[in-house]
Amino acid sequence: MQQELLDANLVGNYINGQESALEVLITRHKQRIYSFIYSKVYDKDIAEDIFQDTFIKVIRTLKRGAYNEEGKFLPWVMRIAHNLIIDYFRKNNRMPKFDNAGEFSIFSVLSDSTLNAEKTIIKQQVEQDVRRLVDELPEDQREVLIMRIYNDMSFKEISERTGVSINTALGRMRYALINLRKIIDKHNIVLTN
Repeated sequence: MQQELLDANLVGNYINGQESALEVLITRHKQRIYSFIYSKVYDKDIAEDIFQDTFIKVIRTLKRGAYNEEGKFLPWVMRIAHNLIIDYFRKNNRMPKFDNAGEFSIFSVLSDSTLNAEKTIIKQQVEQDVRRLVDELPEDQREVLIMRIYNDMSFKEISERTGVSINTALGRMRYALINLRKIIDKHNIVLTN
């Protein structure tokens, strides 16, 4: 709890113009964030680039006053890093190894073990299958799911973008996940190693 309070104070100080507060935050969390990134990409240069991009995004978000993760700075930064890693793999037509929980669990098809050629091919196939399953969803559910899972938009942002209430966006996401599970069952697809 003390760590979270200190992070929140430093974030507040940085937003209020104290540039050195961000340096303290970066120093404090650099090893954990960098290790997380490296554990997904296994390349020092790529990990460095993604780490830097993560903090560029952090700075931009803080500067424009769009940060609202009270007391949850590290999880927020890890989510940003996570999304940038996915972007990197998507651009290179590969998928990273993630073990997510909650609403993301249906997309967690990759393990943290080193991939051999066979596993890589299988996992690429599963990723293609998941995208095809997503394409089977009704348009309104598919739109919300892609915005939420692939674009990491908040339900508030989804609501503004689609012109529906937050509750409607939440409902569409819920039904999208329910329908995905039904489609997976119907096709007897196993999304595990």
